[in-house]
Amino acid sequence: MNRRDGIKVKDLDGMHSLMLEIMPKRCDSDVYISAKIDVTNLIDYVNKLKKKEEYEHLTYFHTFCIAIGKLIYNRPLLNRFIINKTFYDRKYISLGFVAKKEFTDHSEEVFTSVRINKDDNLKTISDKTSGKVTNIRNNKTNNTDDLVDKVGHMPKFIRYIVMKIFKFMDNHDLIPEKLTRNSIYHSSAIVSNLGTFKSSAIYHNLTDFGTSSSLITMGAIHKEPVANDDGKVEIKDVCDFGINLDERIGDGYYFVKSMKVFEYLLNHPELLEEPVGNELTIDE
Repeated sequence: MNRRDGIKVKDLDGMHSLMLEIMPKRCDSDVYISAKIDVTNLIDYVNKLKKKEEYEHLTYFHTFCIAIGKLIYNRPLLNRFIINKTFYDRKYISLGFVAKKEFTDHSEEVFTSVRINKDDNLKTISDKTSGKVTNIRNNKTNNTDDLVDKVGHMPKFIRYIVMKIFKFMDNHDLIPEKLTRNSIYHSSAIVSNLGTFKSSAIYHNLTDFGTSSSLITMGAIHKEPVANDDGKVEIKDVCDFGINLDERIGDGYYFVKSMKVFEYLLNHPELLEEPVGNELTIDE
C-alpha cells in the first residue's frame, strides 16, 4: 500500500527483503562516507554570480543544496526510504535543515524543509532557502515547531506516551501532512552546513522516527595541497563532507558512483543553474 509521501517498492530482490529482518532499524544500518572535494571551480563561479543583483544572497550552502537535489533526481535510490519494514520511493525531493535564530549558545533552533521541484535551479533554491531562514529569524514559526515545543514541555510520562502514539501514526502514515511538511525527519536528506561555524564536517546519526535515509554535513572550505593526475602538487580550495546513509536503500557501488556524480556537479557548477529535472550526462 502506498503512502502520501511514497510509492511502495514491489520488485525487491531477496537480499534487500532479508535486510529488513537482519537490520530492522535505520539507526543500526548506518554506512558512513567521507569525501574531500575540490571546490576551486565552484568558488570562482559563485564569486562571479554574486556580482549579479539577483544572486547577491547566494551562499555555498545554496550551491550544495541544489547539487544534492540534482544528485537525488539523477540517482533516485537515494530518495528511497524504509518505514514499518517496507521500502518506499519518495514522491518528492526535499532537504531538511535546522536554523538557529541567532549565532549564540542559547539561541533557539527551528526545523524547516525546502521542497525541490523539477524546474528548480540554483536561483530558485537560493531564494527559497533564504526566505525560510529570514522567516525563522523574524520569529515566524511553523506547525512542526509549534508541535515540537508543546510536546517537549510536557511531563516526562505524558511525553513518552505522546511520542509512542506519534511513532505509531508515523509507521501507518497517519500524521497530518501539515505537521511533516517542515519536519527534517521526513525529508529526502537532512543537511547541515557546519562551515558556517568554521567547523569541519562530522558524521551524524540517523533516527528511526520519520523517513529520512541520509544526513549530510558540510565543513568549512579551506586550502590544502592537492596532487594532480600528473603528480604535481597545487594548493586548492577543498570542502569536507560527512555522509551517513541507510545502507539498506542501495549498495556500495551505487553510493560510490553517486559521490562521483556529486563531485562532478561541484566541479561543473554551471550545471547548477539548469533545472533539476534536466538529464545529467557525465563525462567519464
